[in-house]
Amino acid sequence: MRVLLCFALVLSLAAQTPAPAPSSQAPNSPPIRVQVNEVIVPITVTDEKGRFVTDLDRDDFTIFEEGKQQRIQFFTRERSQPVVVGFLIDTSNASRLHWKNYSDAAVELVQNLIPGDNPKYAGYLISYSNDAGLEVNTTNDPEPMVQKLAKLKPSGGSALYDAIYMACTNRKLIQGEPIEPRRILVIVGDGHDNASKKTLDEALEIAQRNLVTIYGVSTVAFGFDNENEKNLIRLAEETGGRVVWPLQNVYADVQGFVSVPSDEGNFALKVGTGGYASALANGMYKAVEAVVGEVTTQYIIRYTPDTADEKRLFRNITVKVNLPNVKVRARKGYYPFAP
Repeated sequence: MRVLLCFALVLSLAAQTPAPAPSSQAPNSPPIRVQVNEVIVPITVTDEKGRFVTDLDRDDFTIFEEGKQQRIQFFTRERSQPVVVGFLIDTSNASRLHWKNYSDAAVELVQNLIPGDNPKYAGYLISYSNDAGLEVNTTNDPEPMVQKLAKLKPSGGSALYDAIYMACTNRKLIQGEPIEPRRILVIVGDGHDNASKKTLDEALEIAQRNLVTIYGVSTVAFGFDNENEKNLIRLAEETGGRVVWPLQNVYADVQGFVSVPSDEGNFALKVGTGGYASALANGMYKAVEAVVGEVTTQYIIRYTPDTADEKRLFRNITVKVNLPNVKVRARKGYYPFAP
């Protein structure tokens, strides 16, 4: 019997899996336990205009752990790699202003990332307000998530960090995680948290230990300042993802919007008009397109560290690409053993 032992970093008890006994072993001998300390690093490379660079090869990458170069043992740039995606939806009062737009964006994300006709893709839905709740457990069918999103209503506080912790500890797993499929979280929210029992550092650590890559679709509207968005940015950047702001550039392509004074403000796109609605819809579409494009257009590198860290401390990773004027996004590091 062949047993897949590709659980990176031994992040859970499942990583220590009994191996099949060879034929020469006595029937009553204790099982052999094999510990695999393989690191998986999803990488996104974009040019100076933000376009994906998709034609790189293994030799274009160099990876360092704690400043020491590592030997790349596995490399792929295949499109449409298997993923399991957790959709974390902010249903606090902070999302009320543009709730319909973000609900529609979440539906688009679900339908694009979980097409329903391919077992390689799975997802689950968690909402969070005063508490985090698993609305739909891991499934290959997008329809239960779409139906649930239509029924959610914003109210109460925000327990974002508890939602991340729940995503990493309390849902049905897919065989082969976190190698194939990889683990992705998409947070539709503003990074604010005032109701969690867990802290930001605890949420980040559990995500890093479980090899989760976090993406954020910010719900902060144009003209509003949000001091908590730095938390969302940190969660994304330290796990190898990023944040998009679909409503922050609503007026980026509009000239002269201050030339026509009005009582409600100098806006060329009036709230309640078709132009304003169209700008919002376009912003949402671009945000969905950006997240879906990145999740399905990543390079995957795997390596086994040449030295073991028995102290089990966080290990820093640096990825370099042999090209000028490119931006590289990858996880900042990992924890070598389960807590």
